[in-house]
Amino acid sequence: MARLTARFWVDAYLARLSVYDIPAFVVAHGDDTGGAVLVKLATLDGQAVVFQRSFDLMSGERQWVELSTGAERDVDEAIARQRGFDPDLWVIEVEDRQGRHLLDQDGLA
Repeated sequence: MARLTARFWVDAYLARLSVYDIPAFVVAHGDDTGGAVLVKLATLDGQAVVFQRSFDLMSGERQWVELSTGAERDVDEAIARQRGFDPDLWVIEVEDRQGRHLLDQDGLA
């Protein structure tokens, strides 16, 4: 099965969010081909959560899991640590008071 490039996935994700009028921004542009992607959801009340895609060894599926959650400042620090390990990392920031990120929708895994 062909694998999508990181850039293609990010562009498609941003387009899907825009359909629902959910603001999102690329805050760190990673490697276009193979960069991993973090998605930060800021609920605009000082809280945030960051998701990363993980590979489930038992099922072989890719799924989105929480990397960090809590005060936005703490979540930003967790993202900065990850960027220190992986300079090719993409970071997408989604801002939605309702907590919508759409990562649970078909086609985004």
